[in-house]
Amino acid sequence: MFSDFDRLAMQRALELAARGLATTDPNPRVGCVIAHGERIVGEGWHRRAGEPHAEVLALQAAAAQAAEATVYVTLEPCSHHGRTPPCAEALVRARVARVVYATEDPNPQVSGRGAEVLRHAGIAVEAGLCEAQARELNCGFLKRMQQGRPWVRLKLAMSLDGRTALASGASRWISGEAARADVQHWRARSSAILTGVGTVLADDPRLDVRAPEADAAQTRQPLRVLLDRRLRTPPAARLLGTGGDVLIFTELAALADAARGAALGARGARIESLPADGERLALGAVLERLGELEVNELLVEAGPTLSGELVRQSLVDELLIYLAPKLLGEQALPLVRLPELLQLDEAPAFVLRESRPLGDDLRLLLWPRSAGG
Repeated sequence: MFSDFDRLAMQRALELAARGLATTDPNPRVGCVIAHGERIVGEGWHRRAGEPHAEVLALQAAAAQAAEATVYVTLEPCSHHGRTPPCAEALVRARVARVVYATEDPNPQVSGRGAEVLRHAGIAVEAGLCEAQARELNCGFLKRMQQGRPWVRLKLAMSLDGRTALASGASRWISGEAARADVQHWRARSSAILTGVGTVLADDPRLDVRAPEADAAQTRQPLRVLLDRRLRTPPAARLLGTGGDVLIFTELAALADAARGAALGARGARIESLPADGERLALGAVLERLGELEVNELLVEAGPTLSGELVRQSLVDELLIYLAPKLLGEQALPLVRLPELLQLDEAPAFVLRESRPLGDDLRLLLWPRSAGG
């Protein structure tokens, strides 16, 4: 049974972990609190891959006071040697009395072994406190470790009648300034941003994180991923001129155009071939390759065709929708393109997780009903 202070301490650890939302990739976001009784003596959070883990920083802050203390950490302490030494062994050396962690680390190199190391040393171990919050904080890392694919978050902006652009393709701006600023936070926490070549040809987006000028040098730019089956991306596309890595997936036949590939390569793009599925690249293969590249959270900002196909194939883990109080009419472009449904119960269904006003707009977060309850 967890006490009220246990819950307060773990909530604090989750707050600390969230500070690494945009920096820890591809590592998980982890926070740690060390307490003697109800007095906190050390805190830490993992800042970025290759730097000390949350437990190590909290132990440094606590120093000798870590002995016989309780450690609250949002993820099972690691037990393997990676770029940093095992945190479980550091806790043993510090002679802590008790470790409470929110959720097990599904990394095959850890997955219960961290807890085993602690118990073997005589440390009391308890798990599951604030587990749902901890899992949501690291949804991408957990999914990649368990399924080999990233968490797919589909971002869309629409009018009240479910339209995303005028028939001409004009879509700037459906949502307001507050909503557009909010998108930057979702981009910043993402490992990669994906779109299709149709969006590049129509809108020429940058798909980068636009941080304040003072923070620009420290901002991590997500990998930009472009699905371009016939390699139609213009070398002058803005996507290729804003810093950060760009990966273009195409099919093998398109690589025969060496000149076009060289022109895109000269602009910094990396090009890889993947199998096709009819008239499009196989989306399952795309996600599996991104999992191999350690992409945890994938933000999709695409048109109705690619967005609809991801929904149709049940590849979307979360919908991020900005609803604007406007009506665009039936000639405007739809939110997603889906095949005709013959029965209403065939419709993809979602569970509303959160709604939040942003200026005049409303932000909706939804999970597929099959996964969300």
